[in-house]
Amino acid sequence: MTRKAEQVGGTRSFLPAVEGMRACAAMGVVLTHVAFQTGTNTAVLGRLLHRFDLAVAVFFALSGFLLWRGHAAAARGLRQRPPTGHYLRSRLVRIMPGYVVAVVVILTLLPEANHASWTVWWANLTLTQVYVPLTLTAGLTQMWSLSVEVSFYLALPILAFLARRLPVRARIPVITLVALASLAWGLLPIHTAQGVNFLNWPPGYASWFAAGMLLAEFTVSPVGWMHKLARNWWAITGIALVAYLISASPLAGPKDLVPATLGQFVIRTAMGAIVAGALLAPLVLDRPDTPHQILGSRFMVTLGRWSYGLFVWHLAALVMVFPMVGKFMFNGNLIVMLVLTLVLGFAMAAVSYALIESPCRNMLRRWEYRSKTPVPPLDSSVSDAPEPVIAR
Repeated sequence: MTRKAEQVGGTRSFLPAVEGMRACAAMGVVLTHVAFQTGTNTAVLGRLLHRFDLAVAVFFALSGFLLWRGHAAAARGLRQRPPTGHYLRSRLVRIMPGYVVAVVVILTLLPEANHASWTVWWANLTLTQVYVPLTLTAGLTQMWSLSVEVSFYLALPILAFLARRLPVRARIPVITLVALASLAWGLLPIHTAQGVNFLNWPPGYASWFAAGMLLAEFTVSPVGWMHKLARNWWAITGIALVAYLISASPLAGPKDLVPATLGQFVIRTAMGAIVAGALLAPLVLDRPDTPHQILGSRFMVTLGRWSYGLFVWHLAALVMVFPMVGKFMFNGNLIVMLVLTLVLGFAMAAVSYALIESPCRNMLRRWEYRSKTPVPPLDSSVSDAPEPVIAR
């Protein structure tokens, strides 16, 4: 690896603080759903809490960073190009086993969802909910974002192939231009069936993935203005805070998870890209010896390992918590509901990780070892490090 790459912490195979940030993003998703379902909708607090749905932007940026950095390094001759077959297998094994079990259990046992039609079953099992009308169902409504993310997974090898045709110096400007152009997605004359919102299709959120992809490019670029900005705590925190406050304002749409107008959607999406980039930049463009004592702690890394399961199971956990405390929806008790949902959600996530996710990933590793399929050292899909960093 060249000298310039060694100046950036983000080129390391395992980034504990990134895993910790993943845990924070998962808890942010839980918070926004608990705030909504407990009816926490006061003028200021309601807006601030409901806009924690920008945690999804952090998830998308994490995927963009982790899955693109191998291609960014390969473009500069720092490593071999990530093999597409290994990448697709690792994505499939990482996402689908735990997800399919959750869908089957929730659609079978959750009272609010156990009368689902075969269309709902099929759309949820195939992660095509954002394209099929009225298939987001109780306990699984959050899966719209996973549907979008899987589309990005499938598109990434094509994007990497196209990017190889670019000069290295053009990669960052082109990714930036594509991200900006994606904000105009809603202007296209696309007509969909009732119950399908084409703003929730993958191109509408390209800027969120691009935020992580740009950071991946910067991790293998000479230290410059972006690295200096990321290492200036006050500046980068101020940028994240201002963007978040704008996203929580009426400029970016109504509160209570109500659909926004096109202009509001554009503002919210743009601010989400800025927030996600500003939160991740200090973790991946840091100096290699930066400790990140909180996000990089063993506790946060463990929660990060369980974060995918928390995301998958937390709405089902929330449904179970209401009768536990004798409360109906939209009747307050935010703190108690949040704590209980996190405790139950993480417990379910830990079981999912131990019994489903980890065994399936280990099976893939053993199969690839027997078949002598090389695993690149910087491949974030299945890392050789003791604590793998894996996109959600």
